[in-house]
Amino acid sequence: MTIHHNPACGTSRNMLAMIRQSGEEPEVIEYLKNPPSRARLLELIKTIGIPIRALRRQNGMPYAEFGFADPQWSDDQLFDFMLAHPILISRPIVVTPKGIKLCRPSEAVLDLLDHPVGRFVKETASSSRARNRRQQAEFRGVSASLLSRRISPHNNVIPNSPRMRSGPAVTSAI
Repeated sequence: MTIHHNPACGTSRNMLAMIRQSGEEPEVIEYLKNPPSRARLLELIKTIGIPIRALRRQNGMPYAEFGFADPQWSDDQLFDFMLAHPILISRPIVVTPKGIKLCRPSEAVLDLLDHPVGRFVKETASSSRARNRRQQAEFRGVSASLLSRRISPHNNVIPNSPRMRSGPAVTSAI
């Protein structure tokens, strides 16, 4: 069993605790430190059976700031953004012999476990506020990086960027 995990994510931490409470010890891949390759991410998306848009992280600053909900972005562009900035990949993704799943909410992992937990107490919002502040700082870093370069991995320009509207485009590649 393998999980693509972000320790700053409450859902991911809850899901990992459920797995461990069931008696299994998964291989943990912190996907922000070790992002999936293009081939691996494509394989995960195809095996899960969801469109690329369903795997993009919708909460947080990069998503909202750059308008990633806008249909102007093609699946290829969104895929390239996720590869260049793994924080945009939704998580946790769990890989088991029973299947591969995006486990949101964390209870979705129960179908993949041989011995699922009977009872589990989730981490509360108040216990994760400090982690959320760290994650927001991480989002700001990604946003600042994208804005300062005003580029995307696909077409070299992020047209919805607030700074893009007020200044010339930078056409260098990442």
